[in-house]
Amino acid sequence: MKSYVVGVGMTRFEKPETRAWQYWDMAQEAGTKALEDAGLAYDRIEQVAVGYCFQPSTAGQRAVYGLGLTGVPVYNVNNNCATGSTALMMARQFVEGGIADCVLALGFEKMARGSLGGGGGGDGADFKASPVARHYGIMAARHGFERTPPTAQIFGNAAREHMERYGTTEAQLAAVGAKNHRHSVHNPYAQFQDAYTVDEVLAARTVHRPLTKLQCSPTSDGSAAAVVVSERFVERHGLAERAVEIVAQAMTTDTAESFASGSCVDAVGQPMTRAAARQVYERSGLGIADVDVIELHDCFSINELLTYEALGLCAPGESGKLVESGATTYGGRWVVNPSGGLISKGHPLGATGIAQAVELTWQLRGEAGARQVEGARVGLAHNIGLGGAAVVTLLRRQG
Repeated sequence: MKSYVVGVGMTRFEKPETRAWQYWDMAQEAGTKALEDAGLAYDRIEQVAVGYCFQPSTAGQRAVYGLGLTGVPVYNVNNNCATGSTALMMARQFVEGGIADCVLALGFEKMARGSLGGGGGGDGADFKASPVARHYGIMAARHGFERTPPTAQIFGNAAREHMERYGTTEAQLAAVGAKNHRHSVHNPYAQFQDAYTVDEVLAARTVHRPLTKLQCSPTSDGSAAAVVVSERFVERHGLAERAVEIVAQAMTTDTAESFASGSCVDAVGQPMTRAAARQVYERSGLGIADVDVIELHDCFSINELLTYEALGLCAPGESGKLVESGATTYGGRWVVNPSGGLISKGHPLGATGIAQAVELTWQLRGEAGARQVEGARVGLAHNIGLGGAAVVTLLRRQG
């Protein structure tokens, strides 16, 4: 059974405490927009999958009660930074499994200011009880543990390894940040809408060498939503013109490969991404050559480069040259993160994966305005969380 996205919506992603809103306010805004986009009332929703990381238990119920009190099942989802795409995957599985014909996937986050922690304290010892203790143990064994933000530290150390192994340069890493900030200028939903040159990205404050502030995703408040329906629902409600097919989707979690090498490159998820992409290509019969537009998890600039390699845009070690060549921006082979990505659009953890699907839906419908990728027909979303989970989703417009 096929599944389709027929309605999408999101709030603007904003710096925490910019607005006096609660998570249920942002969720109501995104959910209402998604329903209006689909032309449906909330009473048509049969199941709801809600993703968040930092709100209390059953926050999903509190969030959707503003949309309607219909008594439908609500599932609360937490999968670290891959939470949003996990909620979307649950919605797709409900539809394709014949459990429901119309499901709402909703993600939100109300975050605290400051750098995101790694599940423990600052000196490394407190990570023993953390679900990412093994990941940070890999890092500490090879690089030690410094007093910098933990997530920036493990990705920054992955960048150092990539530089040592392949000759990747700091300018190539900065080119990712410059590209994504430039893309976000035309995105009214982005937390930041300022363009920067590579030199300006390099000159920004260092968070953990070689990563500067303009190469790191910020903490953000925000919400995103998608209505996922069956093929028969599309036909019965005349939604073919709004429908974007979820062609294939896969989630992978850590395997022995994540830890065997003792490398931060593997510990932050490149093997998971590679495996998820392989499954999606096999199930869909499509490959990266068929993809026009990509929204990927650039939590830090190095992760965009690692993801190029894992998705098959280039060979291992060639990602720095790829971004430098212009192949991943407008006029290139693919447009990667036309929204501005996590680096510039923002990263409210529970909303991120669904927001990627929102952007791709707009792109594939031709509704992305000044950031529209011309002729886009196939889109790929990639969302990853340490701990770990990687979700790759392939979307295709109809007609």
